[in-house]
Amino acid sequence: QVQLVESGGGLVQAGGSLRLSCAASGSIFSINAMGWYRQAPGKQRELVAHIITSGNTNYTDSAKGRFTISRDNAKNTVYLQMNSLKPEDTAVYYCNADGQLRSYWGQGTQVTVSS
Repeated sequence: QVQLVESGGGLVQAGGSLRLSCAASGSIFSINAMGWYRQAPGKQRELVAHIITSGNTNYTDSAKGRFTISRDNAKNTVYLQMNSLKPEDTAVYYCNADGQLRSYWGQGTQVTVSS
């Protein structure tokens, strides 16, 4: 089992920045990749950014150039640095970990960007 705890969400004005953190615990050795997803009201959950064990990353088009996913292996923590935030970035952001047999999800953290 893997437990994920997100933090760092909040209210920010358009153009501002936030850094989300996701601390993983439990069967860390089973994790192949981690990512951040978001779900806005009335919309499907979508991938924002993804990082695999090799360190390779990928981003949804709307996040490219503004968001950066990174990890601190010593702290078992993945970060999402979000800059130049826009109102359309408003959503609940979820941390995800892909294990060998299943995926794990955090409880989500709300990000609200005011115009």
